[in-house]
Amino acid sequence: MRLIILGPPGAGKGTQAERITESRGVPHISTGDIFRDNIRRETPLGKQVKGILDAGGYVTDEITNQIVADRLAEDDAQSGFLLDGYPRTVIQVEALDALLSGWGHQLDAVLELQVDEQELVARLVKRAETSGRTDDTEDVIRERQRIYREETAPLVRIYSERNVVVPIDGVGDLDQVTARISAALDGLTSA
Repeated sequence: MRLIILGPPGAGKGTQAERITESRGVPHISTGDIFRDNIRRETPLGKQVKGILDAGGYVTDEITNQIVADRLAEDDAQSGFLLDGYPRTVIQVEALDALLSGWGHQLDAVLELQVDEQELVARLVKRAETSGRTDDTEDVIRERQRIYREETAPLVRIYSERNVVVPIDGVGDLDQVTARISAALDGLTSA
């Protein structure tokens, strides 16, 4: 399966993506994880990305598109993948479309985790306190939510027009959300 998981920061994409990867056998490709790994290793990309993230922004489309293209070209992603944190903009949708089309592939589904913004802010503030993530101050969290609404939420409309969006209620405990996702994916494979 070739999947995207969408949802605002704090919706649980990373956690649910790991569970999907385990149950469906596709690699979890997280741009956030790729960026954080580069920051940790203090690569030139990591230093560039750290400045952008610390200011509450997103990495440019050009950098992100190239990182994703390189990752999707790896052997383990040839028969399927789960993209987490990509695409975020219309430009990234177009780049992914061109890439997949060039390989003769298309997306099977876009899972949209839906969670109220106040719940998201509370989750991320708590995560920052427990994990020590310096990029998760309340101001930065609210700025990311604003950017998400402005730039990324319109992608749901694009993918809805293609009839590939699967809305998932992202509120509840992890197992409840996982069960909703599993049922939705089972429905796709039996259709």
